[in-house]
Amino acid sequence: MDKYDLIVIGGGAAAFAAATKANDLGAATLMINAGLPLGGTCVNVGCVPSKHLLAIAEALVATRRSAFDSVPIPAANGHFSVKAARQEKDALVESLRNRNYEAVLQSLEHVDFRKGRGRIVAPGKVEVGGEVIEGRHILVATGSRASVPPIPGLAEAGYLTNIEALQLDEAPKKLVVIGGGPLGLEFAQIFARFGSQVTVIEALSQIVPKSEPEIAAVLQEALEAEGIEIRTGMRIERVQPGPPKTVVCGPKATDCFEADAILVATGIRANTEELGLERARGRLMKAGFIETTNWYEAGQGLWAAGDVTGRMPLETVAAKEGALAAANALEGKRDSLNYDAVPWAVFTSPQLAGVGLTESESMARTGYCNCRTVSYSQVPKAMAVKDTLGAVKLTVDRENRIRGAYACGTNAAEIIHEATLAVRLGLTIQDIIDTVHVFPTYSEAIKLAAQAFTRDVSVMACCIG
Repeated sequence: MDKYDLIVIGGGAAAFAAATKANDLGAATLMINAGLPLGGTCVNVGCVPSKHLLAIAEALVATRRSAFDSVPIPAANGHFSVKAARQEKDALVESLRNRNYEAVLQSLEHVDFRKGRGRIVAPGKVEVGGEVIEGRHILVATGSRASVPPIPGLAEAGYLTNIEALQLDEAPKKLVVIGGGPLGLEFAQIFARFGSQVTVIEALSQIVPKSEPEIAAVLQEALEAEGIEIRTGMRIERVQPGPPKTVVCGPKATDCFEADAILVATGIRANTEELGLERARGRLMKAGFIETTNWYEAGQGLWAAGDVTGRMPLETVAAKEGALAAANALEGKRDSLNYDAVPWAVFTSPQLAGVGLTESESMARTGYCNCRTVSYSQVPKAMAVKDTLGAVKLTVDRENRIRGAYACGTNAAEIIHEATLAVRLGLTIQDIIDTVHVFPTYSEAIKLAAQAFTRDVSVMACCIG
């Protein structure tokens, strides 16, 4: 029986970060992977391919419109092909999978790899391919998949998840997206720009529910201006198979939506079936997520990290959790991640990004909130390039320390990092105001929002520091 210091079940971001940390510590490690190829969701069916298609869609839009009267709209040069975009995306995914995962795995001198489905048979023992392998610690990092709601008629009508949507060779004539979160909105914009008539249905009162309402409203305005229909506060009663398929949300004709394709983007569930977690005293929560301590311990010699824990399904979080879990297991630490200081983004155009507490979360936690919101129309760079649809909102505590920041607009996913450092380090609005920013830049939106706590920025000269 082979014996390792750490057995990692999974092949995505959390698994690779754990294996890399274990390798750095000189620990004998085994990675076992089945399902998605090495790299997991992010490189294969998540961040990389979807952002590539968003960039293609952005480039396509650039051939159709101009913000400047003096710049004519370029003439179309040939016929756009969704199939060609898909093929270009597939080539990129294969290249990055080889370079960033397969080659990396080969470079880790203390890490072995087995292809197959790992199953825990006892504390510290994993069976793969009929062989039982022993490890001092087992780390589960098997990720997640799309969660499909039990809507009557949906299965019979047929639906797409992100995996199938990424393989389409043609844009559906009519596409209904169920779910107004980041994934649903990104795919909605991709296919709207590729030529689909898109309707987004969100059960809650706003899109991107974890964002500030004012900031989500900016994104909704931008998407609707492109012709995407967004219906919030609507629950789907049933789906009629058709053809055409019909998504029914109520008795009125205006509450029924015809579709050639339906994309489900209603969250995730963990890949934990038949793992044998109970044999190492592991416990599951709702949607199959693994229950862990704050330091990612999940049972007897058992650890879990990444999407499979259900904390914050981001590639960056999975990687941090994987590294922390491995270090905690092998070195006896109890380190954790400060999730309030983790930024996230929706890569639509305009982008939406956030970090830390919203106004309502601040009130719920502390009973206090002081907030300011500034529009991109007050940002000199946005005015100079005629790109003024956007806003930034900051939330501070009683000591004027920045506790949350939300932005929608050009480069929102980039400028959020200044606010992220402020949240992580406990900086105040004065710290931001006293920091000299490059002029003119979109990043000044964060500084303007900080200055809005001390003065009326609508009647302020650009050069006021």
